[in-house]
Amino acid sequence: MELGQSYHIYNHANGMENIFREEENYRFFLQQYSKYLSGVVDTYAYCLMPNHFHLLVGVKQTSDLSGFQNLTGLIQHPSKNPAIKGFTNFFNSYTKAINKRFDRKGNLFIRAFKRTPILDERQWQENFLYIHLNPVKHGFVKDHRDWKWSSWHAYQNLNKPSNLDRAYFNNFFDSWEHVRNMMEVKKELLMNKDLE
Repeated sequence: MELGQSYHIYNHANGMENIFREEENYRFFLQQYSKYLSGVVDTYAYCLMPNHFHLLVGVKQTSDLSGFQNLTGLIQHPSKNPAIKGFTNFFNSYTKAINKRFDRKGNLFIRAFKRTPILDERQWQENFLYIHLNPVKHGFVKDHRDWKWSSWHAYQNLNKPSNLDRAYFNNFFDSWEHVRNMMEVKKELLMNKDLE
């Protein structure tokens, strides 16, 4: 993962299990995510569903490179890349806690988390909308605003503290009204597709 690059990151439970079995799991996931990744990525959007999740992040230009300052080329190697290392540590931490809580063993997540670089403005917009519409797509709710575990709510109440970089979306949308209008169009397309 390159410094300064935005990514759509997603991962799925290993097999038919759920990543989140109870409400506290969602809270703990976000807590651990912040603990392991707030120093290396800015988070713009997220959505957590029972068996998978989506994130829209940007790797910080000044990611914490403690211990790597005097070495060259380490960021190219996946095990030394601060963002990849942060995600790996985060997944391991969450898995260990869930394994202990539910007396299970083994990997909770598919090993190689997916990361798609965001290459242009349209792709950023599409991913932002897609992430928030994912619970509708998968039939958990009919309206994205009804899904509790997404960043949509943090954008609705800008006065409430958040770990999200909520100003960054201004680089891609004219206003929050623009976002809402695009969401309604996308949601309608999604609903019509389901009726076909």
